[in-house]
Amino acid sequence: MTSDEQPAAYTTSGLSLRNAFGIFMRYANAQVIAGVLVAAAVLRIALGGWHTSDLIVAGIILGLQPFTEWVIHVTVLHLGPFTVAGRSFDLYIAKRHRDHHQDPKVIRHVLIPRPVVIRLLIFSVPLYWLVTRTLRNGATALLTAYAMLFVYEWTHFLIHSSYSPRSAYYRSIWRAHRLHHYRNEKYWFGVTINAADHVLRTFPQRDEVAASPTARTLGVEPAA
Repeated sequence: MTSDEQPAAYTTSGLSLRNAFGIFMRYANAQVIAGVLVAAAVLRIALGGWHTSDLIVAGIILGLQPFTEWVIHVTVLHLGPFTVAGRSFDLYIAKRHRDHHQDPKVIRHVLIPRPVVIRLLIFSVPLYWLVTRTLRNGATALLTAYAMLFVYEWTHFLIHSSYSPRSAYYRSIWRAHRLHHYRNEKYWFGVTINAADHVLRTFPQRDEVAASPTARTLGVEPAA
C-alpha cells in the first residue's frame, strides 16, 4: 500500500488494535523497518559472542531515546524556513511535519517520509559500525535502533488513528500527543515516552498553557 492510500477504517470508530496493526503493516514504511529489524536480529544471532558491551550499547540507545525524540522534534521537525548567506531554505522533513500538523489524521503525513527512511538505512549501517568499532556491537546497535524506530512509527500511527486507549501508559502518551497537536505545539514533544518532556520542562498540565493559534501551522502559513 502506498502512503497516499487512506483506509476509511483508520479513522472510523471501533477500530481494534489488531485491525490497526494490519493496516499499519500494509504500508512500505512498516515493511522496510520491520525487514531491517529482522535482518539485524538474524545477523546478531548468527555472529554470537554475546558480551556485556551489547548491553551497554543497547542501554545507551534506549536511554537516549526520549531525548532523541525530543531534540529531533524540536530542532528539526519544527524548524521553519531559514536563510543562510542570502539563500532561503526549508527542510523537506520540516515541511512534511507542518503538513502533519495541518491534517493530523492523514496517514501520508503521519508516517516518516519515505526518503528519510531510506537515508536512515543507508547511513545508519556504516555509522553504527564506525561508532561501536566491532561488527557484533554494530549489529546490536542496529537491532536496538530499528526496534525503537519500529515502536516509534507504530505508536505514532496508532495515536492518530481512531483506536481508543486501553492501557494507562498508552492513554498517557496518547493524551500528551493530542495536546501537542490540538492545544499547544510548544509542549509535549515525546511520542513513545515523555521522559525528556518532564526533564526539560515541556510537560505542563493542560490548563497551565493557553491554546496556541499556531498549533496547526507551526507559525508558517501554508503556501497558497
